[in-house]
Amino acid sequence: MPPVLHTDRLTLRPASHADIGPRLDIGPEPDENIRLYGIDPKSVPPFTRQSAEQWVQSLVNHPYAWVIESTRLLGSVRLDRVNLAERHASLAIGLLRADDLGVGFGTEAVSAVLRFAFTDLHLHRVAVRVLATNARAIHCYRKCGFQIEGRERETVCLDGQWQDDLIMGVLEGEFGA
Repeated sequence: MPPVLHTDRLTLRPASHADIGPRLDIGPEPDENIRLYGIDPKSVPPFTRQSAEQWVQSLVNHPYAWVIESTRLLGSVRLDRVNLAERHASLAIGLLRADDLGVGFGTEAVSAVLRFAFTDLHLHRVAVRVLATNARAIHCYRKCGFQIEGRERETVCLDGQWQDDLIMGVLEGEFGA
């Protein structure tokens, strides 16, 4: 189970079954968010109690996943594919409401997880994949020290248009520099 992490405005903590109700109250993610994950919103099934339960259970089962909250549930952040021997991982974050985007919550959460990754787990590198059109996320990642390392061309087709993925990474010596 990951430790509780704190920032000025946020608490990042392990998920619990008590999060099912608040997650259900939020309802489905905005179509804009779903698109930024590279998914056609029309392909997403309706949001139900079972959807909320699955969201929470996937976080409970994950060794490095946190619920992001301030005065309310905001979303989640994870370190995926953590390899302690080779000292690397990848990062994923999702805020669940459109009105929580663009106010710095993502930057605070990513910074807290990177601090944990580099200080507590002694990782050397954390990577992220992001749609090249997701300017808000790219800005957040750059603020946290990520650099663009490459581009995978035409990885996702949305509305008949092919989108590229950017591969970004941050090294332990670059974080906080």
